[in-house]
Amino acid sequence: MAERALEPVYLITGSDLPKIALALHRLRVRFADGAVDQLFAESTPGADVVASLNALGLFAGEKLVLVEGIERWKKADLETILEYLPAPTPGATLVLVGDASKLVGLEQACAASGKVLRYDVPVGRRNRLDYAAWVRAQFEREGVRADHGVAERLVELVGEDTFALQSEVEKIAAWADGEIVGILEIEALAVPSSETSNFALVDAWGARDAGAALAACERIRLRGDEPFLIAARLADYVVKVRRVHELVEQDVGVREIASKLGLKEYPARKQAGQASNFSREELDEAVVRLAALDLAIKGGSRLDPDLELDRAIVDVTQA
Repeated sequence: MAERALEPVYLITGSDLPKIALALHRLRVRFADGAVDQLFAESTPGADVVASLNALGLFAGEKLVLVEGIERWKKADLETILEYLPAPTPGATLVLVGDASKLVGLEQACAASGKVLRYDVPVGRRNRLDYAAWVRAQFEREGVRADHGVAERLVELVGEDTFALQSEVEKIAAWADGEIVGILEIEALAVPSSETSNFALVDAWGARDAGAALAACERIRLRGDEPFLIAARLADYVVKVRRVHELVEQDVGVREIASKLGLKEYPARKQAGQASNFSREELDEAVVRLAALDLAIKGGSRLDPDLELDRAIVDVTQA
C-alpha cells in the first residue's frame, strides 16, 4: 500500500508526550537524514524557519523542517509563519511542536493548510489532567488489568512525566504477563522519582517507624533539600492527616473525605489509615512540635538545624 501523501504543515500539540514522540518518529522516517532540519523556536526566529523551508536545495520535494517549543515564539515570529502558511513551499513539510494556545490564529491556520494533531492526557475532575486514567489505559493496551487505585499509586511514585510512566507501565506489564497488578506489585517494581523520599518520610511517620523516617529524611538531605523545606513538607502533611482524623471521628467515609479535602481516593484512604495510628491529642502535639521546629530552624535554637529536625522527627513519630 502506498504511503499517504504528506501535508505541507503539521501542528502537533498536547500533554501525551509519548504519543507526540511517536507521531514525530513516523514523520521523520519518511525523510532521508540530511533532509531534516531540527530547529528550536527559542533560538530560531520565524523568518529563519521560512528561509529553511524555501531552501530545498539537493533535497527538493522531500524536506522536513521540524520546530520544537513554538510557545516561545514572539508576535513577529508568529506573524511570519502565518504569512507563510497560505502558500507553503511545494515539497517542504513544516512540523510545529508545542503549546499553540497563546499563538493566536496559528491552530486555525495550520488546520486550513495542513493538519492539527492533538494528543492529550484525559481531563478529570476540576478540569485537571487525569494521569491515573492515562496510566490505566496504557496498562489496558498492554493487556494488564489494573484498577484506578493502582494507577494512582504509580503516578504518586513516578510523577506526572508521561515518558517515565510509560516506561514503568511497559516494564510492569512485561513482568505481570497478563495477570492482575496490585498496589504491592507497583510499590515493589516501580522506580520512584526524586519525590519518593518525601512519600517515604510521611509514610514512615504515619506508620510510627522512627528509624525509617530518619533514613528517609537522610535520603532527602543527600538530595540537597534544606532542613526547613523538609520540616515544612512534613508539617503540611501532618496537618492534613489531623484534618482527616477529625472527619474519621465524625464517621465520614473515605470517598466523602476525598471530596471534602480535594484528594484522590487512594491518598484519602492512606491518610485515614495513618490517622488511625494516632490519637487526636498526639496529632495536636505533633502540629505544635513541628511549629516549634520551624522556629528553632529559623534561629530560635543554637543547635544545628539537621539535629533539630532529627529530634523533631523522632518526637512526632513516637509521640
